[in-house]
Amino acid sequence: MPKVKTKKSAAKRFKVTGTGKLKRMKAYKSHILTKKSAKRKRNLRQATITDSTNVKAMKKIMPYI
Repeated sequence: MPKVKTKKSAAKRFKVTGTGKLKRMKAYKSHILTKKSAKRKRNLRQATITDSTNVKAMKKIMPYI
């Protein structure tokens, strides 16, 4: 059985926590920031846990992470 390649784009975007959950950064923080409130931009800075509906697919494309 050959080794499964890791999808590098996903490996750069997700990190695995100590308990095995996937951590990701929030979207919508790259441009058009003038109309977004300071509170909204501040909350977009924090990392969050990936939704459980996507975890199975993410683990499949990142088998060794």
